[in-house]
Amino acid sequence: MQIRPPIPQDEARWRELWAGYVAFYRGEVPEVVTADLWAQLVRGEGPVRGLVAVGDDGLVGFATFLFHPSTWSLKPSCYLEDLFVDPQARGSGAGKALILAVETVAKKAGAFRLYWHTQEFNAPARSLYDTLVNRSSFIVYRKAL
Repeated sequence: MQIRPPIPQDEARWRELWAGYVAFYRGEVPEVVTADLWAQLVRGEGPVRGLVAVGDDGLVGFATFLFHPSTWSLKPSCYLEDLFVDPQARGSGAGKALILAVETVAKKAGAFRLYWHTQEFNAPARSLYDTLVNRSSFIVYRKAL
């Protein structure tokens, strides 16, 4: 499994995976937002960054993350916002490799914390996450504006 930044040639497959991710969470993302996200990921600069997992059969997963200031530290926090692995590639180690690669990037950037969240019903992902870190006691509240 190779973990690397996305390149322009990955776009079609990344879009397939992105659509699967958005559908899994029963969401909708406007095309203009998807196009902007892809442009940020390929540039590799700006607030949103990304990594992809490449297996023998090509691109199988992705992670997007961002750094932000914190009121609890002079160092930034790293938020792993999106993580998705093609259902056919689950169990291959791609998800774990992506998380560990984001952790490496966060450490190099001097972050003091890496965090993410998932929905309670996402048992397959949670079974992986539980092997990497203890679950936080925080509950997330959010309101669309």
